[in-house]
Amino acid sequence: MIVLPSGARVWLACGYTDMRKGMDGLAMLAQLVLQENPFSGTLFAFRGKRGGLIELLWFDGQGLCLFSKRLDKGHFQWPVTDIGRVSLTPAQLSMLLECIDWRMPSRARRPELAS
Repeated sequence: MIVLPSGARVWLACGYTDMRKGMDGLAMLAQLVLQENPFSGTLFAFRGKRGGLIELLWFDGQGLCLFSKRLDKGHFQWPVTDIGRVSLTPAQLSMLLECIDWRMPSRARRPELAS
């Protein structure tokens, strides 16, 4: 589990990323393509071409961390946009990692009467 500090920002790199890149390659993408400082504490998410692999890059204050998750079936819900990045809240990131459609989450129906 990644515990982000309150107020942490999350950026998704739109499109797909070559997942052969390591920490340094993804940090360069964050810096050059997303125009963000990879050492600022912001979490960056990158998705592979097939959609079933996601890598998260995060500087925790001591060093860069690289987390990855690969799905056995299905794919991660990723935005389709003309801009190169999309901002998420930490709650939306949690939904994304649990394969919940974070763009339109549905709330559970509340009971109207006590039984």
